[in-house]
Amino acid sequence: MSSENLKLDNQICFPIYAASRLIIRSYQPYLDKLEVTYPQYLVLLVLWEEDSLTVNTISKKLILNTNTITPLLKRMENQNLIVRRRSSEDERKVVVSLTEKGISLQYAAQEIPVQLGTKLISGKLTVPEILDLKSKLCDLIDELAHLEK
Repeated sequence: MSSENLKLDNQICFPIYAASRLIIRSYQPYLDKLEVTYPQYLVLLVLWEEDSLTVNTISKKLILNTNTITPLLKRMENQNLIVRRRSSEDERKVVVSLTEKGISLQYAAQEIPVQLGTKLISGKLTVPEILDLKSKLCDLIDELAHLEK
């Protein structure tokens, strides 16, 4: 009893999932040098863009639940990459800020996107195709986010 719509090859989710896992795996050697995980790298990217954000803001930007990000932030604080403190304006909010160590990793991480981009471009896809794919994935993310509301 086989149904066409239940075949793995007919699922849109699987190629996205597999590509995500393979991309994250490609990041790993670079992130190992920084001694951070991929989710920690994402938090750092957000904070390098704008430091001192609330946990909720970081969660929204990364599309993560606060119960997922809180343990991640605790580990980053233990690594001295960030500090967490209660907001002086609203004690219910926790503000996350980079430490000197967290700031210094930005310099070391600058070449990661370039190096990974070079690997991607050397394959079957061109730069315009990769940028188009990114744009379409962002559209898909927006569409799925609206469905959750």
